[in-house]
Amino acid sequence: MAISTALWSFALVVGLLTLTPGLDTALILRTSALGRRRRAWGVVLGIQTGTLLWGVLTSLGVTALVTASHLAYTALRWAGAAYLVWMAARMLRDTFRVSPASDTGASPLLAGADSFSGGWRQGTLTNLLNPKMGAFYVAVLPQFIPVGTSHFTVGLLLTTVHIVIGLLWSAVLIGFARVLHGWLRKPQARRLLDRITGTVIGVFGIRLALSS
Repeated sequence: MAISTALWSFALVVGLLTLTPGLDTALILRTSALGRRRRAWGVVLGIQTGTLLWGVLTSLGVTALVTASHLAYTALRWAGAAYLVWMAARMLRDTFRVSPASDTGASPLLAGADSFSGGWRQGTLTNLLNPKMGAFYVAVLPQFIPVGTSHFTVGLLLTTVHIVIGLLWSAVLIGFARVLHGWLRKPQARRLLDRITGTVIGVFGIRLALSS
């Protein structure tokens, strides 16, 4: 398999994966729809930082060892599930703490929240604490590395393709979310969005905890 063929084939696989609605999509849409543009891009770059680290570790063979270890994989799975459930519970809790008086002022849901660094940390943790990302890279990435090529170099190149596709799709999501921003000026709408997103994140966390 030529490197160019491998790149296009891998781009098709990860492109379909990126377009499939999931946790990353929910986080990006929710953050950008609330008008937190800097934080939304922080989340995006945090997610891609996690993707880069998974790709590098896989290319070096480290994630193969983690995935092969049932104890390590289970520990990472429970840590990821706990983080997602905690994030969902906090998001849902905050929607019920908004006072009626905040309907005419700045909502606590938005106060001091437009932080790039905060979004980056959230995106990175969400990605790195998802063991299924590591398992995906261990199972899929080696299949697209042509025989006789540098495992690390080509693996890093394939990971870069995934990151570029992720950035392009995230830009589309952020642009779409701006359409919703006018409607989300209403505190009731913001609370509804957070309750929906919090529920989605909580379901992902519970599914991760129950998965084998």
